Amino acid sequence: MKFKNILKKSVSISGVGLHTGRQVDMQISPADGGSGIRFFRSDLDINTFITADVSNVFTTNRGTTLKSGEATISTIEHLLSALHALNIEDALVTVNGPEIPIMDGSAKSFMDLILAAGLDQTESSREVFVVKEAFNFTDPDNGAEYAVYPSDDFELNVILHFSESTLGDMVATMKTKEPFYQEISDSRTFVFLSEIEPLFDSGLIRGGDIDNAVVIIDKPMSAEETDHLRKKLGKPDATIENGVISSTPLRHKNEPARHKLLDLLGDLALLGKDIQAKIVATRPGHKSNVELAKILKTKYQEYRRSMGRPLYDPNAVPVMNTEDIKTFLPHRYPFLLVDKVIEITPTYIVGIKNVSFNEGFFQGHFPGNPVFPGVLQMEALAQTGGILALKSVSDGEGQWDTYFLKMDNVKFKAKVLPGDTLILKMELMSPIRRGIIQMMGTAYVGNKLVSEGELTAQIVKRQNDQ
Repeated sequence: MKFKNILKKSVSISGVGLHTGRQVDMQISPADGGSGIRFFRSDLDINTFITADVSNVFTTNRGTTLKSGEATISTIEHLLSALHALNIEDALVTVNGPEIPIMDGSAKSFMDLILAAGLDQTESSREVFVVKEAFNFTDPDNGAEYAVYPSDDFELNVILHFSESTLGDMVATMKTKEPFYQEISDSRTFVFLSEIEPLFDSGLIRGGDIDNAVVIIDKPMSAEETDHLRKKLGKPDATIENGVISSTPLRHKNEPARHKLLDLLGDLALLGKDIQAKIVATRPGHKSNVELAKILKTKYQEYRRSMGRPLYDPNAVPVMNTEDIKTFLPHRYPFLLVDKVIEITPTYIVGIKNVSFNEGFFQGHFPGNPVFPGVLQMEALAQTGGILALKSVSDGEGQWDTYFLKMDNVKFKAKVLPGDTLILKMELMSPIRRGIIQMMGTAYVGNKLVSEGELTAQIVKRQNDQ
């Protein structure tokens, strides 16, 4: 059995944003199960929630920024690493500014507050993506390399290559999430001395300070230049040794590598799923971390499709026949595209559409070479999903309808021909809220995937004119 942690009460924290330099107040509150990690900008006049999902990544310039509509939230990775390490799957983070406070540049401040507030443990229904086949990914833009292997647990390894004149090579390892608080969470962000002025000139690191970052000296400095730097930083007692500048000595000999591991854990939290794999990252950064998360999300969806491919026994008695379906759906000939339902649960439904040459559209759709239209495959999936949605309404029969709002990531993989039997599976991607339902649709002919797409619909009370 797998467990997750739930906040016992809300926690509040204030600090400056690393890049904006603005003072911000933040509150982390418990949230409904299955809602995930969401951010809310209380300083904006828009009621927009930003879900911590890799699809919402807006930019990765010196940190990870999410965007939904007109709302953005930046520098989320340290907080997400803290939540991820604590197995907190659901939380609402309310911020009155555009950026999460940087605190001391690590994740420890967030974890200390959350642990002090207390956690309750409950069973988790979040699925685990078990990596079955090893793969490699190299970011062509910056040379970051990732190797992902099957494993019995979740393990991260980070390798950094610094010049011998600075810190040399570094390695950091986390074999499970349990030691994260003691061994990784206090590792601070870092920057190279040569980067400071260009970053500041580009409008970044306005809130940067050696109290919340380690500066790595990557160019020769005389004693006079060192004293001048201390004065410029306003830190006459700053520690300058072993090639770094900080308000205190390094907390770990490999602190920069440990911080990169911290960042990687936070960025991988955007997958929204637990991972069972060993990941070795060489020279990782936010952009490359996010690209890896996108690859993992794609592989997870492929894994789910292969694991969840429905089996059809034409001899079995259906859960719903055509007449049953007509009590839920308003569609009639020639536009009722679901013949029967063979399986239905609270989270997914499987329908069947028998494709006949007698379908009216074959007269005009590629005459002489009949192909079942892709848009009608999506419509057949939508109708199947509509039944699942309406089953969630207590008086769903004949009282409500589903109207589809959008389709995303639609792909057509193979032709569907007369004589084929379409197996239509619609699965909830998130719990139904306020009548909005998001579903992943997949259509098969036998074991072959022929089409797929993410569909969003709204349940609406039917208006009767009588």
